[in-house]
Amino acid sequence: MGSSRERAHVLVVDDDVAVGTVMGAQLRQAGYAVTVVPSAERALAALDDAPYGVVLTDIRMPKMDGRALMAEVHSRCPELPVVLVTAHATVSLAVESMKAGAADFVQKPFDREELLFVVAKALEGGRRAIDSVPEVSEDKGLFGASPVMAAVRDLVARAARSMATVLVSGESGTGKELIARAIHDESPRRDKPFIKLSCAAFPDTLLESEFFGYEKGAFTGASQRKPGRIELAHEGTLFLDEIGDITPATQVKLLRVLQEREIERLGGSKPVKVDVRFVAATHRDLPAMVASGSFREDLYYRLAVVPLEVPPLRARQGDVEVLAERFARSHLGRTGEPATFEPPALARLAAEKWPGNVRQLQNFVERVVVLSDAARITLDDVERELRRGAPQAAHEPHRPTLEAAVQQAGRDAVKEALARANGNKTLAARILGVSRRALYYKLEELGIS
Repeated sequence: MGSSRERAHVLVVDDDVAVGTVMGAQLRQAGYAVTVVPSAERALAALDDAPYGVVLTDIRMPKMDGRALMAEVHSRCPELPVVLVTAHATVSLAVESMKAGAADFVQKPFDREELLFVVAKALEGGRRAIDSVPEVSEDKGLFGASPVMAAVRDLVARAARSMATVLVSGESGTGKELIARAIHDESPRRDKPFIKLSCAAFPDTLLESEFFGYEKGAFTGASQRKPGRIELAHEGTLFLDEIGDITPATQVKLLRVLQEREIERLGGSKPVKVDVRFVAATHRDLPAMVASGSFREDLYYRLAVVPLEVPPLRARQGDVEVLAERFARSHLGRTGEPATFEPPALARLAAEKWPGNVRQLQNFVERVVVLSDAARITLDDVERELRRGAPQAAHEPHRPTLEAAVQQAGRDAVKEALARANGNKTLAARILGVSRRALYYKLEELGIS
């Protein structure tokens, strides 16, 4: 690899002289020959003077921007790979860049290892280098025919090979947990724990002990030390689902963990160092919550080092058919054969909006397969099940009532407290911060024996 680096000449284009200088220095230290220029116009002139193995250009530049430069480079040298550098790496930008012919892209502030990896891949594969990026297995549930999901798979692979914190956003049912698991499974931490914590499942009083754990004697009934989820994920990955639901007080404590990489158990006095990779997910609009003051801006930027948005199923043209066939093949029909859809049946499924996204489609396919008389699913089979429970319009998703949501949260909290107290209702009442009588009343109200 060393000899190829010595022969490779990299052209770095950035109107920010400081960034270009740093990038050039890191590439030279790795053995590359480097020319740094401050504009697209200077870059085109440089291409006339010497042969280059790869062009590394910022996207946002005055006069001619990076994408316009890439188009001009490819008109002159069709096989010369161009890597785009951006401070705004999003799924949509990745799709546009790849469609336009970019070999790859690097996000600012860039990581040295990421930079060297991308440049090496671009040099090895030319403009086909993007195909050399390890893809996430389709078994993880991230498959699909749409370009936007190809970009998601690519971003997952990139995120997996770094240790950066990832924020996965998207509507309910789009597969955010599958994304988190794929990032873990493709990372160097794949053999270490993957721990999930659903932030919406616990009241604030319980969430803190779930995060940090507690020492023996931390509160009445704490008869032994219990590690929290962060500690359990040491050297692995902690997936924080529904991160947008945590209170301001918990936000402060989580921010400290992300900054200091240490925790303090409840009732403890000594900090405990932790080595954890954090992946968070939410269906909420966190930037809007930051603007309204309900979510800390500093925590948001700590979490969204790598932002990854999972598009809804209705925005993924062609994926409904692919997913439906995959789900059908995973189930046996009444004949004992793997199920499959006739083309008109697939077309009918594709015409629906699926507001519940992949989760709703998967459940629907399973129901159709179970209730169909044959392994080959017909249009009539699909129409019959749609009439029984047709998906709602995308602009009218089903939402639980506030009363139902509160009742479910209460049920979850009580069950969790009882589990932690090994069924001891007196201890469970203390954990919940209510009287024993109040707990008995709540158990009766919720129908929990």
